[in-house]
Amino acid sequence: MSYKEVDPKSIKTPELHGLLLGAIAPRPIAFASTIDKEGKVNLSPFSFFNVFGANPPILIFSPARRGRNNTTKHSYENVKEVAEVVINIANYPMVEQMSLASTEYDKGINEFVKAGFTEAKSTKVKPPRVAESPVAFECKVNQVIETGEDGGAGNLVICEVIHIHVDEEILDEDGKIDPFKLDPIGRLGGNWYSRSKKALFEVEKPLQKLGIGVDALPEEIKNSNVLTGNDLGKLGNVEKIPEASELEGLLISVSCDNNKEDQHRLAHQLLEDNKVMEAWKVLLKF
Repeated sequence: MSYKEVDPKSIKTPELHGLLLGAIAPRPIAFASTIDKEGKVNLSPFSFFNVFGANPPILIFSPARRGRNNTTKHSYENVKEVAEVVINIANYPMVEQMSLASTEYDKGINEFVKAGFTEAKSTKVKPPRVAESPVAFECKVNQVIETGEDGGAGNLVICEVIHIHVDEEILDEDGKIDPFKLDPIGRLGGNWYSRSKKALFEVEKPLQKLGIGVDALPEEIKNSNVLTGNDLGKLGNVEKIPEASELEGLLISVSCDNNKEDQHRLAHQLLEDNKVMEAWKVLLKF
């Protein structure tokens, strides 16, 4: 690969901003509802956002300073006045309205009204939650950390969750959030978003077993011109290289006439279907 080398201090903030947001993606979205000391409500989405702990439950979002004129956002000003916020989770059915709420309306304009959302009374905090949101986190603001004073600088709003609203319709039979029912969205660079429902896949976490690792794979497999890094990762996640007796019941036919490249192509297809043991059978020619 050929890399473009970039010194962040050598380029203008808008260009650096685009580079960061284009590469660090998709990002979850905090659809934050806040209130000022006069009781005026604000609603705005922020993709500088994530969860940072469960005990205590901590969420952080950043209403950064505007790069073009170094002004601050109403959400930031509001949490400095009233240290509470509701972080509503936005999903695909509400993405267009959510985007509309990001319009830079004058202070005091209620984005709930402008974007057509319904205010729902919160249980423990003053700002209302978005009734249409599948999950809403009522939070107290523990701290606000300003990372700089120039345009583009972040303002980290550290929030502690004190109450949660979860729409039961997004839960599966075990009471857990079903990602397909949640239908979450993510933010990319420019005008681009992602929709998780259209591109969900699972990766088995190596928590309950000690995988042998890619370094322990046979050289012929490790140096394959066909198998991808993802393929090798799946093969290296087994506790030991399987023996013939462990694979004999698998209905995969491997012809002795097939050359190594053909076998690796077949193994690759099997691994894409998460048929790891079948792939091992092909690769070991059992």
